[in-house]
Amino acid sequence: MVNVMSKIKFEIEKRKAKVELPETLVFGQLFTDHIFEVDYDEELGGWHNPTIKKFGNIGLSPAAMVFHYGQALFEGLKAYKQESGRIALFRPQKNVERLNKSAKRICMPEIDPDLMLEALIELVRVDKDWIPTKQGHSLYIRPVMFASQALLGVHPSHNYKLIVMLSPVGPYYPEGFRPVPILATDKYARAVRKGTGEAKVAGNYAASLLAQSEANKEGYSQVLWLDAIEQKNIEEVGAMNIFVQFKNEIATPALNGSILPGITRMSVIEILKEWGMKISERTISINEIIDAYKNNELVELFGTGTAAIISSVSKLKYNDHVLLFDETKAGELGTKLYEELLGIQIGKVSDRHNWMVYID
Repeated sequence: MVNVMSKIKFEIEKRKAKVELPETLVFGQLFTDHIFEVDYDEELGGWHNPTIKKFGNIGLSPAAMVFHYGQALFEGLKAYKQESGRIALFRPQKNVERLNKSAKRICMPEIDPDLMLEALIELVRVDKDWIPTKQGHSLYIRPVMFASQALLGVHPSHNYKLIVMLSPVGPYYPEGFRPVPILATDKYARAVRKGTGEAKVAGNYAASLLAQSEANKEGYSQVLWLDAIEQKNIEEVGAMNIFVQFKNEIATPALNGSILPGITRMSVIEILKEWGMKISERTISINEIIDAYKNNELVELFGTGTAAIISSVSKLKYNDHVLLFDETKAGELGTKLYEELLGIQIGKVSDRHNWMVYID
């Protein structure tokens, strides 16, 4: 790993007026005043010129390799203004760790974790007035890295750009913390083991868009993906990991190389173990879920992810099978986990795991 060649520079542009957030914040549509930007140049020895600067468009050559060969990855995490007034990030070290793992998978340079964490903290500090305080609202943090070398040729780029942007957001789903319907499909495959499924790379999301679009047309919010080989075992939902609560067990698909290792997934597993509940990471077939539903042994399905935290499932469709849950009220366990995680994030529940990183 190549360390950065210089410390962060600040090119701050002070606002002339107070930040006024709209009453309704749609996820990912509004951005703050500044970004963090750092460039990688193989000839210069690695990452250089880390800067926090005014948010604006960037200039790239039409020959930039990201457009042609797809070297691009991103991360997602959140900052919260807690009830005490302190600003805190939820487990950012884990996002930095996953960013570097994703970079390694698609031949992109890793970045010094200390620099990356410092950049996240300093950028949030600069634009802290953009953090919303309403229940269920937060400041979404989006790092993105991509190949910037202008060259046509199928090989790793020699130049890269990493940007971090901030977006004040409301609930991921406009309907708020309510159950969502999901569609399981064997028509398409999202990722395959030994591929890039466990990396947070842009191509994985491009591969999911057609199925997502078709699911939306049928009235479903997300797609539940099945494994690409046998097309029978559940893996993850489009924007979150999936958990299944059976009568005597809570299970989630084991990380097998095609499933993104979610930070919220990891946190939920730790909390469930702390609560003394039986939690298994294992193979779960779609037929096992259907059979459990028919035999009244299926209690609840819920997803976990940074954007929504917890999403209970109101309905699951797979071919001719439709599994109906409560369409208006989130499941008991999903609700309890949501309140626990959100409580830790906003300072209402004790951070006994030391997950939060504070900005003083």
